[in-house]
Amino acid sequence: MSMCLEIETSKESLVKALGGTLLKMCRQTICPTPVVKVGVEPIVMPYHLLALLLFLCASCKAQPVANDQTEAIREVIASDQYPNIDGVVIARKGEIIFEAYFNGFHRNKLHDTRSSFKSVTSLLAGIAIDQGLFALEDELQTFFEDWKDDPRGKITVKDLLQMKSGLESECFLDWGPCVESDLFESEDWLQFILDVPLRHEPGLNWEYTSIEPQLVGLIIAQTSGMTIMDFARQYLFEPLEITNYEWLIDPQGRGYTAGSFNMLPRDMLKIAQLVLDNGVWEGEQIVSADWIAESTTCPTDVEMSFVRFTGLQNAKYTTANYGYFWYREALQFGDIKTEALFGSGNGGQYMMVLEEYDLALAFTGSNYGNWRGKLPFVILLRHLIPMLEGF
Repeated sequence: MSMCLEIETSKESLVKALGGTLLKMCRQTICPTPVVKVGVEPIVMPYHLLALLLFLCASCKAQPVANDQTEAIREVIASDQYPNIDGVVIARKGEIIFEAYFNGFHRNKLHDTRSSFKSVTSLLAGIAIDQGLFALEDELQTFFEDWKDDPRGKITVKDLLQMKSGLESECFLDWGPCVESDLFESEDWLQFILDVPLRHEPGLNWEYTSIEPQLVGLIIAQTSGMTIMDFARQYLFEPLEITNYEWLIDPQGRGYTAGSFNMLPRDMLKIAQLVLDNGVWEGEQIVSADWIAESTTCPTDVEMSFVRFTGLQNAKYTTANYGYFWYREALQFGDIKTEALFGSGNGGQYMMVLEEYDLALAFTGSNYGNWRGKLPFVILLRHLIPMLEGF
């Protein structure tokens, strides 16, 4: 983080308190030295006043800018037009420009991320691979004794990350069988997964299932000698100052890395911002830029469109594509032609990046099990992207 802070607002009372010479304009740059330059005249400032000013600057910087346009968007999202949208947080160029909560949710209330957490697991896999703990082409028989001399042992880590294991489980396009409910009811989730048969050869077809990201989490834990909870905390959450969250834990005490992880929308935004910034957070490389590039390339056509599910009139539909637990989809509506990179979870949970706009977004919602979980794309195309012209 830069040693200089930027003021996002001005208040007459603060100007008067500081002698009427500071904060005359929004976004003056103030640096933590006893001499502060405003305009052309240097002003010698006592340290205690400087400390107060810097505290106020930091507080201002954390707040989204409010104007008539953003307030109008809040009202629209709160209307019956967009039911069960629980939270929207947007940052442009690393600074929050819009934040709103609905339906009893607020900034400090945890929300279930559902399957959007799979994208966090992708980052954890990248960190582990960066550390040399395992490689994309490693076969699973290396990690699971039950699959030695078994066709399932030929599945690679890359197959898991691309949802191409060939295991007989599919939970997205209703091809089935979806084994998640049976998994949660089993006494040993790992053994349950190891007993799932092979449908076809690994690496052939995309079939969405939660058992593959769970296997990735188990591999990270095994090769690191840490629980996945400790690995995530040390190498991802602590560097991003993510401290308030809740894991789903299996009967053996293993963390679930396919979803049902509760976190704050602002922390979901941090994940999106980390990806937008090529794995860098406040000057520290958390996960390599190479991993960000490879995991988000998304070459696999998943034969469905998130925008199409919304029924947005006059939008041009294109199929979404899949990478390593990340989606990409082209967005075309009116004059808007761009592309979104995102992690997606049932109910309307999204960690999203619009690289063209230098935009990171987080959405939370409670539209579980129906098409309204895709409404954030309508909000994005109808309201949020047009709003950017005001910033």
